[in-house]
Amino acid sequence: MSPYGYANFGIAFGLGFSVVGAAWGIWLTGSSLVGAAVKAPRIRSKNLISVIFCEATAIYGVIMAIILANKVKKPEDPVSELAEAWDYNGFYYAGYGMFSAGLSVGLTNIASGISVGIAGSSCALGDAQDASLFVKILIVEIFASALGIFGIIVGIIQSNACTFPIAPLE
Repeated sequence: MSPYGYANFGIAFGLGFSVVGAAWGIWLTGSSLVGAAVKAPRIRSKNLISVIFCEATAIYGVIMAIILANKVKKPEDPVSELAEAWDYNGFYYAGYGMFSAGLSVGLTNIASGISVGIAGSSCALGDAQDASLFVKILIVEIFASALGIFGIIVGIIQSNACTFPIAPLE
C-alpha cells in the first residue's frame, strides 16, 4: 500500500475513533442525566459540563486530523512511478508515522470518551442524590478527560518527524 494510503488511514482513524469516543461518552452521560433529572430537575443545566467534556474528545481528533492533513505533501513532478533516486525509507516512514499517530490519538480518545461518559453518568446520578457530590465527581471527570489530552500530545510527538519527500535525492 502507498505511504499516502497509510497517512490518510491514520487521519481517518484519528478523526473517526475520536468522534466514536465522544458519541459513546455523550450517550452514557446524556442517558443518565435525563434519567436523574426526573428526580432532581435542578441538575439539568449544571451537568451539561459533562457533555461538553465528551465533545472535547471529538475536538482533539479534529485538531490532530488538521495537523496530519497539513503534513501530507505531493511530489513536485506528477509521475506515475517514482524514480530510483527517491528516499523510499523516508517516504514510508512518513506514512507509517502518520498512521500510528492517528491510530494512537483515535484509540486514546475512545478510552477518554468512555471514561468521561462513565464519570459524567456518575456525576449526574450522584448530584441527583446529594448536591455536595457534584464538584468532587467533576474532579474525577477532569482527570478522565486528561486521557485525550495525553493522546493528542503523543500523536503530535509521533508525527513530528513525518515529512513526505517532495523531490528525489540528489
